[in-house]
Amino acid sequence: MSRTDSRDAIVVGAGPNGLAAAITLARAGRSVLLLEAAPTVGGGTRSAALTLPGFVHDVCSAIHPLGVASPFFRELSLREHGLEWVFSEAELAHPFEHDEAVVLKRSVDATARGLGSDGAAYCDAMSPLVEAADRLLPELLAPLWHRPRQPLLVASFGLRGLRSAHGAALRLFHGERARGFFAGLAAHSMLPLESMMTASFGYLFGLLGHAYGWPLARVGSQRIADALSSCFRSLGGEIETGRRVGSLDELPPARAVLLDLTPRQVLRIAGRRLSARYRRALGRYRYGPAAFKIDMAMAGPIPWRDPACARAATVHLGATLGEIAASERASSRGGHPERPYVIVAQQSLFDPSRAPRGQHTAWAYGHVPHGSTVDAAPAIEAQIERFAPGFRDLVLGRHVTTPAQFEAYDENYVGGDIAGGSAAFPQLLFRPAFRWAPYATSDPGVFICSSSTPPGPGVHGMCGYRAAHLVLKRRFR
Repeated sequence: MSRTDSRDAIVVGAGPNGLAAAITLARAGRSVLLLEAAPTVGGGTRSAALTLPGFVHDVCSAIHPLGVASPFFRELSLREHGLEWVFSEAELAHPFEHDEAVVLKRSVDATARGLGSDGAAYCDAMSPLVEAADRLLPELLAPLWHRPRQPLLVASFGLRGLRSAHGAALRLFHGERARGFFAGLAAHSMLPLESMMTASFGYLFGLLGHAYGWPLARVGSQRIADALSSCFRSLGGEIETGRRVGSLDELPPARAVLLDLTPRQVLRIAGRRLSARYRRALGRYRYGPAAFKIDMAMAGPIPWRDPACARAATVHLGATLGEIAASERASSRGGHPERPYVIVAQQSLFDPSRAPRGQHTAWAYGHVPHGSTVDAAPAIEAQIERFAPGFRDLVLGRHVTTPAQFEAYDENYVGGDIAGGSAAFPQLLFRPAFRWAPYATSDPGVFICSSSTPPGPGVHGMCGYRAAHLVLKRRFR
């Protein structure tokens, strides 16, 4: 690529948001060059043979409720580019040691029947949100400066979501089953459940399960990235992999540069172009707890004590509100709980292409302190064994990804933070800096489109989509 080559826009980083930004600009008729440091596109949506031959594992993201629900993805007809969503019989299972698992089903009423005396309260909390899902979700995935088309809906959700998940669970429910189930949903925030706005994660992930499902991508999460890149190329876009950008000065001329990077990398490659005030704002950006992940090749399916867990591709381990809250509190304060909150995905139960005939894959991760160097594998495996006796005996091979290895895999995962930064208030709403247009930087030609911008982490492409629309407005009118 020559220094004299010119594009309307250059996007640095080909994760889901970088791809989304590139597609949005290309759909508007702009010439776009997409640069990716790794040999393949994808960021957090890649798959690989991490353990034994014939076993396909998702390197980072595995289950995609925000993907199937994303307003942007739904515009693209990604099935024509090779993406097929696979849905399990149930969306989620949440087992207990001495009680039946709570199972999240598409029906709110059917889910509520598994919550006993708390069923009515669950219906009262979730049904209005689910009924309004197609109108509400686009608003929730928009930046704060976006003028809502459904202000009353947004206000209603906001009043519920402002609370802590711990407080909301105690206020809404009386039994441990419903409280623990809600805690498992809210713990996707990677924050102490006593933190402000963590209830919003519980409501959001429940809403997604009921309204859209929690699917996986057939053959692997890599298919999401491949479908997006195929779509981009079909629009005339160019992709260059294996190209690590050390400075914006290395790039050919372009009217706009979009960075699918977190603030630390933005400062590294664009610092000279940014004002001192804006550099200070990015320097204050906070990263959150890390992920510690284990991928396993299995001789058979996970032998859950409660067979209901085999009906769902996703299983939350942690049982009670108290146990999950203690786990998330510990990881946020530098501790390593003996019984961590663990998310398990069992893709091969519903997608046989992931493993040799009769064998299976298992994907599991827990939250650990930012930059942790402690081996959390024994605690994570013990938590699975607790709910699935005999699990360890079926493991044929395993692959561990520590926080340091996550960061080596993708520089955006600073200290092992796979969410692109802490979701704590107020950063959840004002990321990466306190600005009315969060995707814009102090340089009018440089923009940020990563998960460090609204609406935040998840495979949905909405950060890139929103950033690209701002670019079209400001740079191309």
